Amino acid sequence: MKKVLFMLSSMNIGGVEKSLLSLLSAMPQDKYDITLLLLEKKGGFMKLVPDWVKVEEASWFEQVKPIIMQPPQQTIKDYIKRKEFFKVPTFIYSYILSEKLFKNRYIFYKNVFKTVPDHDEDYDIAISYQGPTDIIDYYIANKVNAKQKVSWVHFDVSKHMINEKLYERLYRKFDKLFVVSKEAREKLVQKIPSVEEKATVLLNIISGSLISDMSKKDIDFDENYKGLRLITIGRLSKEKGQDLAIEVLAKLRKDGYEVRWYCIGEGKQRIEYEQLIGDYGLENEFILMGSKSNPYPFILKSDIYVQTSRHEGYCLTLAEAKSLNKPIVTTDFTGAREQIVNGYNGLIVDLSVEDLYEKIKLLIEEKVVREDLSSNLSKLNIDTTEEITKLLKYIG
Repeated sequence: MKKVLFMLSSMNIGGVEKSLLSLLSAMPQDKYDITLLLLEKKGGFMKLVPDWVKVEEASWFEQVKPIIMQPPQQTIKDYIKRKEFFKVPTFIYSYILSEKLFKNRYIFYKNVFKTVPDHDEDYDIAISYQGPTDIIDYYIANKVNAKQKVSWVHFDVSKHMINEKLYERLYRKFDKLFVVSKEAREKLVQKIPSVEEKATVLLNIISGSLISDMSKKDIDFDENYKGLRLITIGRLSKEKGQDLAIEVLAKLRKDGYEVRWYCIGEGKQRIEYEQLIGDYGLENEFILMGSKSNPYPFILKSDIYVQTSRHEGYCLTLAEAKSLNKPIVTTDFTGAREQIVNGYNGLIVDLSVEDLYEKIKLLIEEKVVREDLSSNLSKLNIDTTEEITKLLKYIG
């Protein structure tokens, strides 16, 4: 059996984690001995990891997390508090070299990870699945022994700020880079030209039949509401753009449209968004529903799916809404035009409150347009499970 290591930060409910679950479900368990290494063994998707997959936690992460996450002044104070005075000069030296002089975070990470032991098992292939994530990519590149190493790039690196010198050096140690959309690959190569030969597109795994089956679960979803239901799925963050959605709904309600907007997802911007919802008086109309391990019944029962993201690598939730034949309005982020033909199976808009408002208003007013979009989606095969063959062929 081939030994395979996947590494992520956690199994929180999110698109990257969901795509991994789909991937694992499609891998033959009699051919692969799979280990899932997490920085933190937690998250709403933990219970969905197949029981034949070994799940481990990076015991060293607790040690390095504060050094990487907190301001350097606090790290120095912590060293002094613990009377680890000998660590202070080296830390200051590596920080100044990496952040001030050379702008190369590899120097900093090399110092941080010098006390982290090498991983104690060997693998046929080790995959940094949540790329680009500095900690995970560095660990796989430098602390794991594997015949093949892969970094799986899920984000638009032109928007997901990365230290180019760090990644130019890290990617030398990877044999292959899988990127989740053609446009995301183009952006990666533009930023780091040296990876062109090893970067290839491998779409997120989406099973249309599985999504359809899961969408049939019986739920109580505001059944007495008579207006139109809009829905957005994504982590509560600026990059997902729910603040734009709140403003758009305020305009729609002000202009007399009977609509509610439901937002599935959780994140660090919740308090800010709750304040914004209150400022617009939308407490009963913009509903923050929290995370849902199975969002598909809610999509199915909604009238319009809206994606307000400022940037994406490949938007998994957009593909899921497509598979359920929902009329879609989406912002024009990386990868959107690989999924949506504007005016045929969805509407692509500028990243602005005004354009979102106008296109959503069009769908609210014109039922026939909604029906046409849904009809065109129903003619498509929204399924990428064949992508698994690319990975299995590469693993061998």
